[in-house]
Amino acid sequence: MTEGRIPVERRRRKPTKSGVLLSADLIVDCALRLVGQHGPDALSVRRLGAALGCDPSAVYRYFHNTDDLLLAVADRIIGESMAGFTRSDDWVADLRTMARRIHRAYSEHPRIAAMAAYRVTRRINEVKAVETGIGLLRSAGFDAATAVRYYAAFVDTALGHAALDASHLALPPERRAQDHSAWTDTYQALPADTYPQLDAVRAHLPLMAESSFETALGLLLSALAAQAPR
Repeated sequence: MTEGRIPVERRRRKPTKSGVLLSADLIVDCALRLVGQHGPDALSVRRLGAALGCDPSAVYRYFHNTDDLLLAVADRIIGESMAGFTRSDDWVADLRTMARRIHRAYSEHPRIAAMAAYRVTRRINEVKAVETGIGLLRSAGFDAATAVRYYAAFVDTALGHAALDASHLALPPERRAQDHSAWTDTYQALPADTYPQLDAVRAHLPLMAESSFETALGLLLSALAAQAPR
C-alpha cells in the first residue's frame, strides 16, 4: 500500500553526498531517531537532510510532505507492535495481546505517540491490524456493524492510553516527579471535612499516579466477553 504513493521514477537512484542510498525505510528510521532525541520539531526536511547527508528536497522523492512521513512513521510503529503476532483459539486473550503490543510499541517511542497515535495511516500495517482485530470480534459471533463499532472502542482505548502514558513518559523527569508527588503530598494534605470522599480513599490515592491502561483494558474485554454471542 505504501508503494505507489510517490512515483518510482521520482525516487533517488544514486547515493547521497555521505554515500548513503536513500530509501523510504531509511528516512523513517531517521525520523524516528530524530524525534526520539529532539522532539516533534525535529521532524523537518531540513533536519532530515542534515542527518542523512542529502539535499532536504530529496525527502520529497519519497514523501509528499512531513505529514505524509509522520503517517509512515506511525505505520512503522504499528508494524513493530504486530510483528510475530499469531492468533490463538481465544479471541479475548488475542485482543488483550494486541492492546498490550500497541501500548508497549508507543511507550518505546513516546514522542511519536503524542504526535501520531490518533492518526489514520492508511498504510499496510494499519490495514493488517484492523483486519486482525475485526476478525477476532467476528470470530466471537458479533455481526458486521457491531464488530466494527466494538473494534473502534477497543483500538481507541489502546491508542488513547498509549498516547496518554507516552506523553507522560515524554515529560522531563522533574515534571513527572511533580505529577507523581501530587498524589502523595498535595492530595494527602486536603482537609477531611471539606473532601470526605477523598479522605475515605486517602491511602489509595497514590494509585492515581499509575497507568490505568490494564484496568481499562480488563473492563473493556470483560464487557465484550459478556456480550459475545459465542
